[in-house]
Amino acid sequence: MLKIVLLLFLYYFNLMVETIGEAFSLGWRLKARCAYGKREGLKSIRECTWTYDLDMLTLVTTRGRDFPLAILASRLRCPRCGSRLVSVVFIPPADGDLRRGAA
Repeated sequence: MLKIVLLLFLYYFNLMVETIGEAFSLGWRLKARCAYGKREGLKSIRECTWTYDLDMLTLVTTRGRDFPLAILASRLRCPRCGSRLVSVVFIPPADGDLRRGAA
C-alpha cells in the first residue's frame, strides 16, 4: 500500500501541488494517523492506532487556500493520545476523478 501511495505521489509530483487550495481543486484526499511509537523512553507502551480521513473543505475553510501542505502535519495533534507526532498521507485522485475548478 505504501509503495502504491509513494508511486502515485511521485507521479503527481510534477503537478507541483504546494497548497491546500491546489490539492482541494485537484480532488486530492488527505489521511492522518498518529505516529507515536511503541516506546516512551525505556518503557513499552501501547501504540496509538488513530487514523482519520481529513475533510478538505474544512481545512480550506479554517486554514485558507494558501496554507502550505508541507507544514500541515506540524499543526495537527492526535485527539486520542495528545501526541504532536502525526503523519499525513497525500492521496492524489484517480485519472478520471479530477475536480478542476472546484471552489
